[in-house]
Amino acid sequence: MIPMTSETKTSFPDIRDGVRQLCANFPGSYWRALDRDRAYPTEFVRALTDAGYLAALIPEEYGGSGLPLAGAVAIMETMQHAGCNGAACHAQMYIMGALLRHGSDAQKRKYLPAITSGELRLQAFGVTEPTSGTDTTSLKTTARRDGDHYVVNGQKIWTSRAEHSDLMLLLARTTPKEQVARRTDGLSVFIVEMRAARGHGLTIRPIRTMMNHSTTEIFLDDLRVPAANLLGEEGKGFRYILSGMNAERVLIAAECVGDAKWFIDKAVAYAKDRIVFDRPIGQNQGVQFPIARAYAQMRAAELMVAEAARLFEAGEDCGAEANMAKLLAADASWAAAEACVQTHGGFGFAEEYDVERKFRETRLYQVAPISTNLVLSYLAEHVLGLPRSY
Repeated sequence: MIPMTSETKTSFPDIRDGVRQLCANFPGSYWRALDRDRAYPTEFVRALTDAGYLAALIPEEYGGSGLPLAGAVAIMETMQHAGCNGAACHAQMYIMGALLRHGSDAQKRKYLPAITSGELRLQAFGVTEPTSGTDTTSLKTTARRDGDHYVVNGQKIWTSRAEHSDLMLLLARTTPKEQVARRTDGLSVFIVEMRAARGHGLTIRPIRTMMNHSTTEIFLDDLRVPAANLLGEEGKGFRYILSGMNAERVLIAAECVGDAKWFIDKAVAYAKDRIVFDRPIGQNQGVQFPIARAYAQMRAAELMVAEAARLFEAGEDCGAEANMAKLLAADASWAAAEACVQTHGGFGFAEEYDVERKFRETRLYQVAPISTNLVLSYLAEHVLGLPRSY
């Protein structure tokens, strides 16, 4: 067996075993069928919910497991390593932080037990907009106070799982940008109850993409959100979502590490079994070296993911480490994907091998949730002290 990681007590081996057993019930044929129809993996998400994995970060007092971020890392990485697609539900993990840290006691009592039980899904994150992209402070969606409600107008894009979520965290501007001292001021976070909102100011339109990602654009036209659904204080929403974004990068990086392990497993197995010119193709260094390099990249990324999770759990600044983890892991998964396709040759493009599906899925993380270039810009400015480039 390939030594993919050195599992210790802190790497949650029991959780990894449980996730592997659950994922065995959802083989490649399950994901291929969904991919053809661009369908949502309802059965998979329900199984994860019933097993308690999607409530891993929710405190025990609300019915969750109360695990640290490293526990969620173990869940998401193992899920991807098993050939499944955690993108169907991963947002529930990293969105949770904003509600846990900044939600009122009433909000936590109202939503967290229902999320834990699966009665409610919190899987949509309304931040990105068509005109501002990752320039979050320039978003145009507004929320205006009107009595006991806020009236929200605007548009979001790449809001994944909106059609399959009951709750959405929505970032909107409550004070015009020209009226704030800092551009990060004046943004607020709201909990939108999507069942009630849909058809009453909320419109969801699916976007068909290269991979089965259940992403959408949403339109907000005089949507009334109760003032009680404001998360934390008005105008301080940007800093509320920052820690969630760091958790998002760490968990996405963990998924990429899992993808890399899956690709490496597949490539190694095929290279051993495939006989050409009376010898296994894995005997050729031209086949060996890309796989070996991808393995080294994966292990390095794995260590950075662990370090970023450690800093996050300690309450320390982990912006640089979270971004580097995402960068290195996305590069590792893409390198492993390339090596796997090249090792399989023509069969790498055949649907039945699952390589082409996973190839498309992991390509996303060069772009999302933050592009490679923006990570490099962040490191250049905030770590290396170079002049701001944008």
